[in-house]
Amino acid sequence: MSSLSQRLKQRYFGRSVHPYGVLRQRIEELLTPDATLLDAGCGRSAPTLTHFHGRARRLVGVDCVAFAGTPSGVELRQRDLADTGVADDAIDLMYSQAVLEHVTDPDAIFAEIARALKPGGRYIGLTANKWDYASVMARLIPNRLHPWIVRHTEGREEQDVFPTAYRVNTRRAVMRYAARHGLELVEFRYLGQYPSYFMFNGALFLFATAYQKLIERCAPLRCFQGWIFFVLRKPLAPNLSAPAVSRPAA
Repeated sequence: MSSLSQRLKQRYFGRSVHPYGVLRQRIEELLTPDATLLDAGCGRSAPTLTHFHGRARRLVGVDCVAFAGTPSGVELRQRDLADTGVADDAIDLMYSQAVLEHVTDPDAIFAEIARALKPGGRYIGLTANKWDYASVMARLIPNRLHPWIVRHTEGREEQDVFPTAYRVNTRRAVMRYAARHGLELVEFRYLGQYPSYFMFNGALFLFATAYQKLIERCAPLRCFQGWIFFVLRKPLAPNLSAPAVSRPAA
């Protein structure tokens, strides 16, 4: 990691809220003490979910990976996100952080969201934008090479890098799958961040920073920001046109 990149990051992004922070803030705004909160794709130690310990009635984390222990006050389930095992209409608030870019069957995921949410419940999604330069490069590079690249550019462990698909990573795709499963899109935003993939080189980081500031300030270019952030709502009345999906609780 370049010391120049560190200084540039502090100078140009020191006051910026990272998209992960935007997600956390939105959860805090919607969460109530009597709510059931579900993290769909919580990770090995459920770091985001554990932040809300004591602030909801029930915390549930679901992921297909093996967990590194079970944090106090958190219920972890090693399951596919298309079959979380919770009862119908059981979840008040559900979210995914940097997960949907890996989904290969969006219909199954959105059907599960619609099944698990209570009427009036919400799902918050934060995922990579398909048209961000990093996503474009990721689609051009074979998935088998992604772990090595991410480890050498971001320092992330290879075991925590998963294949990408980008099947629900545009506004149009989110709207299509949400409507198909009777969910309402109530909020959608493009979000940016510091160019993390170029932290290893100061000159490249500076160039990427100039690009980031350009697309932040020019409205027609904001659709090329690195992240998409959206909120879905399950209607209070059932949508009879949406497919009915029901599974027993595990």
